[in-house]
Parts: sequence; C-alpha cells; structure tokens
Amino acid sequence: MSKITFIGAGSTIFAKNVLGDCLMVPSLDGFEFALHDIDEKRLKESEAMLTNLRDRYNKTIHIKAYSNRREALIGAKYVINAIQVGGYKPSTIIDFEIPKKYGLRQTIADTVGIGGIFRSLRTIPVMWDFAKDIEEVCPDVLFLNYTNPMAALTGAMLRYTNVKTVGLCHSVQICSEHLFQALGMDHEGVEEKIAGINHMAWLLEIKRDGKDLYPEIKRRAREKQQTQHDDMVRFELMDKFGYYVTESSEHNAEYHPYFIKRNYPELIQKLNIPLDEYPRRCVEQLEGWNKMRDEMINNDQLAHTRTHEYGSRIIEAIETNVPFKFGGNVLNTGRLISNLSEKAVVEVPCVADRSGITPCYVGDLPEQLASLNRTNINTQLLTIEAAVTKKREHIYQAAMLDPHTAAELSMDDIIAMCDDLIEAHGDWIPKFQ
Repeated sequence: MSKITFIGAGSTIFAKNVLGDCLMVPSLDGFEFALHDIDEKRLKESEAMLTNLRDRYNKTIHIKAYSNRREALIGAKYVINAIQVGGYKPSTIIDFEIPKKYGLRQTIADTVGIGGIFRSLRTIPVMWDFAKDIEEVCPDVLFLNYTNPMAALTGAMLRYTNVKTVGLCHSVQICSEHLFQALGMDHEGVEEKIAGINHMAWLLEIKRDGKDLYPEIKRRAREKQQTQHDDMVRFELMDKFGYYVTESSEHNAEYHPYFIKRNYPELIQKLNIPLDEYPRRCVEQLEGWNKMRDEMINNDQLAHTRTHEYGSRIIEAIETNVPFKFGGNVLNTGRLISNLSEKAVVEVPCVADRSGITPCYVGDLPEQLASLNRTNINTQLLTIEAAVTKKREHIYQAAMLDPHTAAELSMDDIIAMCDDLIEAHGDWIPKFQ
C-alpha cells in the first residue's frame, strides 16, 4: 500500500483542503493517508473529519492517525508538511511584542523580518529531525513543504539533508486572477510568467493573444490608488519598480524599508497597512474554528470541492505521468534565476511528472527586481547559517540585513532585541553561543 503522510495534520481545515483534494484523484485509490500531529486532540478531530470525507468520496482510501511520527513515515511515498512550531502562544506573541518594545512594528512576521528569523530558528531543527527519520525509513519520499518561512525552511532541507523537497505556496496561482478582479479586468485567456523568491516573485509577463496587458493594468492601478484599498503597497511597488508582486500588501509592507515607518504614521494610514495583522488573524481563526468544529468533525455529509492547492495535482502528475506545471520553491542550482545566488531558494515554474520535479530555467530578472529579492535572500541565508552554526552573531547579522529592521533600528538596538527574543523563546529554539 502506498502512503501519503501529513505532518501537522491537526491543522484540520488545511488537511481537508490538501487531503480532501487527494481523495478526488483516481490514481491514488488504495493509498493510506497517514496523519501525525503532536496535539492528540486535534489529530483525532482531523482523523474523524477525513474519515467522513473518505466514506463519502473514496472508500478505497485508508485513513490512519499516528501519535508516533516515525511510524507515520514508514513506507511513505509523499510527505506533506504543515507545522507551526510554537503556535500562536507563546511564540507568535513573542515575535510581535518584543520587537514592538523597540519600536519595530510588523504585519505578518512569518517570512523574513525579525519574526521570520525566529520562526525559522525554532522550525529548522524540527524539520531536520523529520529529515533524520525520512532518510532512514522512506529515503525516496517527496517532501512537500507548506510551512513558512518557506525559503529558509526549504533551503535548510535542500542544503543540509538528503530529502527531496519542494516548497509550495498559495500566492503564485492566484496572483494575476486576483489582480484582474481588483481592476475589473477579464482574466480569461491570459498568459503569464512568474518568477522570483517566495512571497516576492514577480509577474514578469502578462499577455492575451500576444498583447502586453501591463499598460492597461498600470493605468487602472494608478486610478485605483486615488482611493484607499487593500492592495496599495503592491500597487506602489509596481508603480516604482515596474512589476506586480505575487504576495499580498500586508506581507510586502514588511519586506521593504519604505512602508512601515514609525516616524511617518501617516504613511501607514495612507497605504492601509494592517499592523499586528497576524495575531488578530490567529484569534479570529481560533474563534472561527471553535464555532465550526462540530460541523467539520461530526458531519457525515461534509462536502469537498477540489481546491487550487498544488499538492494533489503534483502527486497526481507523478502517479499518472501526465505533466503538471506549477510555481515551486527550489534551490537555485545551476542559476535558474541567473542573477540570484545559487544558495538561494527561488520560486520558478516547475513541471511534475513520473521523473519527479523539474524546475525551469528563467534567466536574469530585471535588475531592480533581482536587487529587491537579494535584500530578503541575505536575511534568509544568514538565518540558515545561524541554525547551522548555533552562533548568535549570525542571528544579529540576519536581523541587521533585514531591510525593514535596519531602516528602523540601530545596530545596538537590533542586537539587544535579538538577545531579548532568544531569552523569551527559551527552549523553543536551540542554545546559541
């Protein structure tokens, strides 16, 4: 029996999306869906939910929950990773509240920035533990990583383990469609090219019948900027740097030194930047889950429609040898993007088929876009260096190279803030010298 192992299966809604999609794939008939989570209660809830879906849509699938991770991995062909180390409490609160004491404000804090750095430092060791088990009990597995910080975690796996890993995000497949919706444009029949790094990939080309649609996009975007809306940061970046970025404005507001400025609070208001957005979102999601728990878990009529998530489609392509093209996060080996570092994880078009995952060569990005990507890559690479060496100096350096942090704080304050964060996280991160 072939097996798909889902680590972090206590994330019930996301498990429904990805494994619910897999239930719809005929080539996966007879597979086991092995569920693992360190939260036994949430694990059992997901098992009950997926069993109901299985009974309704595909009774050939075997659903089994495992409290032991290694047992869940034995014989796996695919592993889906969707963990959050430290959770909302205590770690996310720490990531926001301590920087706030130094005057450093954030919106999401899960990719780069000071929050992204510390989320990486507490997650990389856990994923390396996964890798040890995988290398022993299922060495040929394909590891589909959905966990943020995407670039740092995927890079740590690809550079320091033997686990075949690809990082998957949601932003590429919805980028142009959401842009066109916001601008009142018809998305039917468009051709696009997207590449860069996770959460900062670029809509390099957007055409219909060979006609460049960017002039009309930019005209409408300039008009839309006259009134406040939810995507103002991305439209500002497109206006100044020439291209639209894949990830949302609340994310990109903290990836650059231009937007969240404590000495310019009117700029934050003007661009509609939602400070402390992620903690609010966590509270709302927890409240929402509590309201819908019974409907999700104990509903034998629970419905599912296949989502836009890449996971099931990649697995289906490998099982059937029918190619599937997607935006994947892979190591920049051979300079897929030729003006970015080979050590970087890049988000580029990839093709899945029976041979596995084949990334596509992109070449040079426009230099201004590569330059913006490099500012975030610097922090990602130093964060991985800190995880490998266990040296505080690399944490300091990662933070000092972060564009937003460096624009707001002095070197001394950055070091003091990092020390406070290390102390506050305690055993959630390794000991650093």
